[in-house]
Amino acid sequence: MAKIKHSGATRRRKKRLLKKTKGFWGKRSKQFQQARRALMHALVYSYRDRRNKKREIRSLWIVRINAACRQAGITYSAFMNGLKKAKVTIDRKILADLAVTDAQAFKKLVDLVKEIKKA
Repeated sequence: MAKIKHSGATRRRKKRLLKKTKGFWGKRSKQFQQARRALMHALVYSYRDRRNKKREIRSLWIVRINAACRQAGITYSAFMNGLKKAKVTIDRKILADLAVTDAQAFKKLVDLVKEIKKA
């Protein structure tokens, strides 16, 4: 009976992992155990940050809308409340894009909100 050896499978498994850590700093890309720890850490960060990115982008939209509102002489909260009362269902992504690229269209929305506020 021959002894069963796993060196081929082990080598393939290690090479696959080291290939994923290519470009990591120092021993984190060369030594198997260091590379395994670094890769696990990197995967945790990437999973977490895919969710955090959505938060940060929404925050950026709000900052852009607020800046455009302030230039037009209205606060962000008053603007959003006015849009809600006017039954305008444009999301923050589109509003931020309008604020940056099409100032005239955004100004019309602000004027609409001001009219609602007066009434």
